[in-house]
Amino acid sequence: MKKALIAALALTIATAGCGRIRDSKINPFNWFGKDRVEQSQTLAPRGGYPTKVGKAHQQPVAQVSSLTVEKIPSGAIITAMGLPPTQGFWDTDLVPLNDGKPDETGTITYMFMVAPPPADSTTARRVMTPQSREVSAAAFLSNYKLEGVRKIVVESAGNARSVRR
Repeated sequence: MKKALIAALALTIATAGCGRIRDSKINPFNWFGKDRVEQSQTLAPRGGYPTKVGKAHQQPVAQVSSLTVEKIPSGAIITAMGLPPTQGFWDTDLVPLNDGKPDETGTITYMFMVAPPPADSTTARRVMTPQSREVSAAAFLSNYKLEGVRKIVVESAGNARSVRR
């Protein structure tokens, strides 16, 4: 009877510690935390300096609404949701800045690019609900490219979101 009671007590104590592992950095599902809104502090003019990022017909999305990083065995998948101003935006891309290499602080930055709807003077663009306008884009980072990365930032025309390791 004493052996069973000691075994049950030991098992209870061992499983009670699992809650701490769930929230620790040891757990690979916690390698990248929740996304945060980044405040862009720059002296650049409103709208930014003209740069050649992405395809010729693309422009930065108006707002990044969410950012997630999912760890997979061969690296990580970065998924961002963006909110353009009207319906019809398409051809989304997460374009890596700085040639896809992290800067000296371990930050890798992407620009969320979308293509505007075709210019048609006869129809007005609908605004509708934010859920109906939302677009998504994803990028893959291999384990090799993830070395030294501490923070992933996705920028748009109006805001930026980040996740930290």
